Amino acid sequence: PARYFDTKTTEPISFFLSGLEELLAWQPNSNDEFNVSAVPLTKRQPPLHSRRPRTLVCHDMGGGYLEDRFIQGSATRNPYVFYHWRYIDIFVYFSHHTVTIPPVVWTNAAHRNGVPVLGTFITEWTDGEKLCEAFLAAGEEAYGAVAEQLARIAQHYRFDGWLINIENTLSAAAVGNLPLFLRDLTAQVHSAVPGGLVIWYDSVLKDGTLKWQNELNDENRMFFDVCDGLFTNYNWKEEQLERTHRLAGPRQNDVYVGVDVFARGDVIGGGFDTDKSLRLIRQYGLSAAIFAPGWVYEHLGKENFLQNENRFWGLLAEYLPTHSICTLPLTTSFSLGMGTSTFLDGKDEESGPWYDLSAQDIQPLYPELQGTLSTSCCLQDAWRGGSSLQLQGTIPPGEERVAVRLFSLQMPAPPKLFLTLLYKLEGPQPDDFTVALEVTTWDSGICLEGNPTSLPEPNGRHYPRFLPAPPPGLAKLLAACHRGSHGWTSRCYELELQDCSLRDLSVIVSRQQPSLEETSFTCLLGEVRVLDTASVSASPPQVHGVMASQLWWQ
Repeated sequence: PARYFDTKTTEPISFFLSGLEELLAWQPNSNDEFNVSAVPLTKRQPPLHSRRPRTLVCHDMGGGYLEDRFIQGSATRNPYVFYHWRYIDIFVYFSHHTVTIPPVVWTNAAHRNGVPVLGTFITEWTDGEKLCEAFLAAGEEAYGAVAEQLARIAQHYRFDGWLINIENTLSAAAVGNLPLFLRDLTAQVHSAVPGGLVIWYDSVLKDGTLKWQNELNDENRMFFDVCDGLFTNYNWKEEQLERTHRLAGPRQNDVYVGVDVFARGDVIGGGFDTDKSLRLIRQYGLSAAIFAPGWVYEHLGKENFLQNENRFWGLLAEYLPTHSICTLPLTTSFSLGMGTSTFLDGKDEESGPWYDLSAQDIQPLYPELQGTLSTSCCLQDAWRGGSSLQLQGTIPPGEERVAVRLFSLQMPAPPKLFLTLLYKLEGPQPDDFTVALEVTTWDSGICLEGNPTSLPEPNGRHYPRFLPAPPPGLAKLLAACHRGSHGWTSRCYELELQDCSLRDLSVIVSRQQPSLEETSFTCLLGEVRVLDTASVSASPPQVHGVMASQLWWQ
């Protein structure tokens, strides 16, 4: 069927639903199993409902369902990718189809990085009025059926909820039932999807007129009161933020103030000035909804996309609270889910462009320090997948080293960790530098490293012990310890800890010799792993009853 398979290639594709009939007729079937997310939502700290301002990204690009619709990837050159997951809380996939089911590749990439994904339910123009009349004005049974179907769809495809966007006027009967529909939908989504969310877009008012308010007020508050959040329109002024902050009270983090990166209409900021809007939004303790950050790709072009993307998010970083990893193992090759080649064990196995967000790895922080450090993605060389992480910077005169924070961590430290690192130093004198890992810890009481008689540090800084060879029993898993190839250096470490919590994982680049001159370095990271020894030693569970279906040979 053309809905589920591309007519040209027969490959499985992601799809949307148009109109009320298609929504109400939807049933799971064996053709759509490719569309079910295979990656559960990873836990991270702090959790979504903690009391701090959040960041929502609303992805709207070219009508949606572009090359990202190919579930098993495509040979796309210079595709759009998003990878600043550590800096955001919620990802919304937006299109103008009635029911936008997020392409499963996005759900997989977001979930692997701990970010929930929402689809969009939208009605607009005269067709939207008719559709709303049919399901809202018709009463409880009709709107209840729509709520139930939307909850079932999110549950079946394993994404996390809905943005509801009613962009047309409503009759008195329809708007009277709208809060009841939203309350019902929110309850159904909460019960069908753990951690599920329903967010309302600032559009229709309590009397049914379509009039964007750019704030939370008495005209739209009854919709906010019955769901998980409000996404405001983009043409706000500072006094509206102040009023919203006052009216939202303890729920100020549930108001996502809209920021249109394309800066359409009378807005503050946009483009590389988006930080101006975020600065104001955060002054009032409100959450932000960044709409169409694909501006970087669509407006500035595909060629320098990765540099421009890092610049765009780097300018916003001070207003984006980041998230910590709270489960082990942590393992990543930094792949973006795209490439100009496919690498395996440092070797270019297959030249040619590819794009598959499901293959994106856990993404790190992307720290930028003006003039001294930049972190970026390198497509020209990688250990595995399509890219490595490139660290470029300078060690200032008289200083020995630079620390680059890759991940913040938040979990009790196991008694013993194994860590592995694969790296490659580039530039004229790679032998002038050494590269190592550093783990910092919180004081949970007192943190003692290895031998309990050593003096405790108030905020532990640990340099894991280098292992020339992997310990017996782990040789297979940690083969990386003596397998550097194609110019990559491989290192294996061990760290024993007691009574503390992990805080940061950093890479340290040091000079071999002290110097009074500034020294520049370029280092590629190919892979980092942090493993809890206890769980690594256990033998993996056996897999039974494997079934293969939907096979198509070409």
